[in-house]
This record gives sequence, C-alpha cells and structure tokens, in this order.
Amino acid sequence: MNIGGPYLNAALVCERVLQERDGVTSLIRVIDRVTVTALSQGTVAGELPPSSLTFTVYVALKSGVYKGSLPVKFEIKSPDDEKLGEFSTDVLFEGDDRGVNIVSPMQLQIQKDGLWWIDVFLMNDLITRIPLRVIVQRVSQGSLPWPPTSQ
Repeated sequence: MNIGGPYLNAALVCERVLQERDGVTSLIRVIDRVTVTALSQGTVAGELPPSSLTFTVYVALKSGVYKGSLPVKFEIKSPDDEKLGEFSTDVLFEGDDRGVNIVSPMQLQIQKDGLWWIDVFLMNDLITRIPLRVIVQRVSQGSLPWPPTSQ
C-alpha cells in the first residue's frame, strides 16, 4: 500500500462489538483462543465432532492521506493452511484521521484443533493475520460410581 495510508488501526476477534450512537465502539471479550469440549470416544487425536464457533471479527482502518473506495477481503484458513472461505466488502476512506470499522459476525464450522487464521487483505495486499487457537479438552464417560463410596 502507499506510504501515507490507509493504515491498520486494529484487527481482532471478540465475542461482540457494541457501536454507540456517539460513534464510540466497545469490544466485548477479546479472544485469541477457544476451548472446545469433546467426548474422547470415537474421535482421533486433534479431531473433534463437528462444532460451530460464533464470534465477531473487528477491523479498524484509518485513511491517512488516502481518499476513495478500496476492497477489503477476509480469508479463513484452517490449521492445515486450507482456505475454507472468503468474503469481501468495499470501504470508503474520507482522508485524514477518518476511518472505517468493519464488524463482521462469523460462524466457523470446525473439526480440528490448532491455530486458525483470518487473513485480511486491502486491495490484494495482505495487511494482517488474526489468530484463533482452538483447543480441544477431551472428557471421557467413565463407569465409576458417583458419588464415590468409602471402604
């Protein structure tokens, strides 16, 4: 991108974003890792039953000297670096300290733990990568009596 803008101000994953009437944005529960609980029966290590994660991607860009419209594209990549989806939108930069906030609710179907990435492109230039670590916590269904009895 040209020196002088646009500039990346913030890029992250959170639970939700509040946008107030006065233009102030509040980011609720910023996350970079999620723990998913899975029964250990019938799953291979690193894999889990199909699960769905719901979160919000927040990207803030500032114009700098740039004025005009540009495309912003998001690509989601699995821990295997497989591109699972993409979406794009055009944003308008008004110049100076003016900017744009992109708030995108997402639902991600996961079947694998590891480090997921959301790549952010301005025009066709990669400007940042947002990490999301998925951790699987395995629990097993035991056959022990509950409550335990004393002997």
